[in-house]
Amino acid sequence: MQSVMIIKNVKVFTEDKTFEPGAIGIENGIFKHNLFDSGEIIDGEGCYAIPGLIDVHFHGCMGYDFCDGTQEAIEKIAEYEGSQGITTIVPATMTLSEEDLMKIMANGGAYENKAGIATLAGINMEGPFICSKKKGAQAATHIHKPDVAMFRRLQEAANGLIRLVELAPEEEGAMDFIRELKDEVHISFAHTTADYDTAKAGYDLGACHATHLYNAMPPFTHREPGVIGAARDSEHCMVELICDGIHIHPSVVRATFEMFGDDRIVMISDSMRACGLSDGDYTLGGQDVKVVGKLATLTSDGAIAGSVTNLMDCVRTAVKEMGIPLESAVAAATMNPAKSVGLYEQYGSISEGKVANVVLLDEDLNIKKVIING
Repeated sequence: MQSVMIIKNVKVFTEDKTFEPGAIGIENGIFKHNLFDSGEIIDGEGCYAIPGLIDVHFHGCMGYDFCDGTQEAIEKIAEYEGSQGITTIVPATMTLSEEDLMKIMANGGAYENKAGIATLAGINMEGPFICSKKKGAQAATHIHKPDVAMFRRLQEAANGLIRLVELAPEEEGAMDFIRELKDEVHISFAHTTADYDTAKAGYDLGACHATHLYNAMPPFTHREPGVIGAARDSEHCMVELICDGIHIHPSVVRATFEMFGDDRIVMISDSMRACGLSDGDYTLGGQDVKVVGKLATLTSDGAIAGSVTNLMDCVRTAVKEMGIPLESAVAAATMNPAKSVGLYEQYGSISEGKVANVVLLDEDLNIKKVIING
């Protein structure tokens, strides 16, 4: 049975990163141009119409974590994310034992997407191939050298759903890992002490991503530019940025958009299970976390433990409090994340033939309507 929807009187976000007045046609859950006035007509009342957001790095929300390893956890996470205009999700794992990771990956691989909530489109494997000196909120107990065979076991358990894997390029076996797997999965540098030359060598071999830039890596300085400088000089590399107002100073966010351009920034939330809930005591990767306002920290050592801000709120913060143009912020939360993990053919823009995920926002960036899969 044919289903047609036309959203009129909206400012449509285009692949040119501009807003154009017009209408959006949707047929059977897919964007389609040149539809006539038949089917359901929605008056957008002059709203911004943006693609559904895509979060390629977050851990959980509403009391659930992807690492809970249950179908209920994924579904509850997808419900909340979808309600906030984040329509495609690539949740992240943590540094855990291979046994635990196998269960988590198998749970993700077995999940069947449900109508009306966010789509699970991949898994982000954050850990265990990291550096203990920059573990951040990761558990040191289960840190493991980069291991191709281990990754492939986990990927098989996940039914091929792992789209991004993190590692520290200075660790033993990291370069061989990149050579072997660069055509099988997107590889990112994270939780690392790597200097510029080591990181640049890894990017030259085929790594293509930097995880939560600035966090859990050496700072960018004039004599030691580190991973950040190497990422900047590797034109194919995209970089994650947490714009929650806690992880990175607004001045640095503005400078990073200038340094990389708004086509290489991937805005992420890095949210943990307290996102959407009140202050209190929670866990992340089996470690105790205290949440006060926007700040989540490990009770053991005070390290920042992810965020409690969803990606749509990060977009609002970037635009309203950090001075990032709306067009740049939307691109960084839609087009760029889709491109960074190989999902752009299906998601990330309001384009003919793509999955019809669209969010209507008023002038103050409040959500007026979320449409998922048409």
